[in-house]
Parts: sequence; C-alpha cells; structure tokens
Amino acid sequence: MRFYLTTHKKHWVKLTDKPLFLKSEHFVNAATLYEALGPYAVDSGGFSELQRHGRWTRAPRQYIGDLWRIWECVGPFDWAAPQDWMCEPVMIRGGTAGGQRFVGTHLSIAEHQRRTVANYLELRSLAPDLPIVPVLQGWELPDYERCVALYERAGVDLTREPTVGLGSVCRRQATREASAIVTTLADHGIRLHGFGFKTLGLEKVGHLMTSADSAAWSYHARKRPPMAGHPHKNCANCLDYALAWRTRVLNALPTWQQPVLAAA
Repeated sequence: MRFYLTTHKKHWVKLTDKPLFLKSEHFVNAATLYEALGPYAVDSGGFSELQRHGRWTRAPRQYIGDLWRIWECVGPFDWAAPQDWMCEPVMIRGGTAGGQRFVGTHLSIAEHQRRTVANYLELRSLAPDLPIVPVLQGWELPDYERCVALYERAGVDLTREPTVGLGSVCRRQATREASAIVTTLADHGIRLHGFGFKTLGLEKVGHLMTSADSAAWSYHARKRPPMAGHPHKNCANCLDYALAWRTRVLNALPTWQQPVLAAA
C-alpha cells in the first residue's frame, strides 16, 4: 500500500522522495515547476470544483493540456485522477457540511456515475499515453457495483487496471458501511486507491488497497504547537511535520500490513 501525503505545497516535490498527492491546479497556476525527487500522483480538484460551482469549469481538453505540462516539467507521475463526480448527498443536494458550503449539482447519483465514466473514456481517448485512472463513484454498495457495471459495458475491465480510485468514502471511511464497500470491491479483484483515508480507515481496510492519500496531517498540526525549533505558529504547512506524521501513521498500522517505508 503506497501512502501519499496530500499537500498544496507544490515545491515539496523537490524536497522529499516520499509519495505526494497534489491538485493539478496548484501546478497549473505556478510560474515555476520543479522536477520531482520521488513519486507523486495528481488530483483533478473535483471536490473543490463541484463544491463551489456544481459543475466542472475546465474542459477535458484543457485538463489534458494541464496534465501534459505537469508530466513534461515535473516528471512522470504515478497516475492522475479523472474529472469525476462525487456522490455525497451534500454534493448533490447542496448545503453545509464541515463548515463548508456546497452549491449542489442537483443531479442524481446515476447521472454522476454516468458522467464520471464518460469523462474517463474521453480523457483516455484524448491522451492514451497518460496514466489516467478510472474512479468508482456511488454512495451505497449497490451504487458502486452499478458503477463497476457501467465501466464493464464501456469495455473497461477494472481488474486489469493498476489503480482504480474509490470516491465518496473519505468522510465515512471508518464506518462498517465503508468497510463493506472496500471489501466487496477488493474481492472483485479491483486494486483500489482510497481518497482521503486517515488512520482509522487505514487500520480497517488499508491492507485491501493498493494506495491511499491523506491531508489529515495538516488538520492535526493546526491543533498543536509547532515542532521544537520551528518558528511558525503551527506546522500546518510544514514538510517536517507531514513526514513525521506519515511515519507515525504507517508505524501504527498492524505489523502484517505495514508497507516498507522507504518504498511506500
């Protein structure tokens, strides 16, 4: 299980060889891009797009152009997420959750899934040489199984894909429902990436996933004083804290599912 640190600090790619997960927009808006020292993956920024606008504001062709610039300037990435459509109820209906305002797409889960699969197919047709991964979206287990079937009907065998993203689970990752979703999809032979998985979720189902990412280190750092010798107010934007947090999380996993830290 490869565990990516999620960050908005794009220059971290030149400072650490540990896996990083960054939004494409953070690279796109940068005047200077640095060559990556280690592995990294690229998030499309879909959560923010749908939360703020209820739709995608970047066309697929523009997104592909952004990915090619990242690939050529920063270096080959492990994979990039498509422009998928999350299926949390607040994302669809709108409202407030966790202090964040959601405008709502006011579409159905089935329509979100259809658009997710269609976007993946379009992106792959525009850039067959880029490692863009399919993402499974849904809310309840039957939704995810229906999404698997959508890919199958489109000619995509998810069991042959090296990574398949699992969306709309991060806010309930430690629940029995989320565990059932991960377990069932893993039993299908699908190699999952868990978006936004934290300690409790990793303890339960980390061994069933190929990879996961988390930005929880930053939230933890805001609640604590800075590390010894650090002059800032807190370490919410601090690479040293992020790396130490990552090591603690991985060391806390059951010994039989711990990855090799140097390679993870």
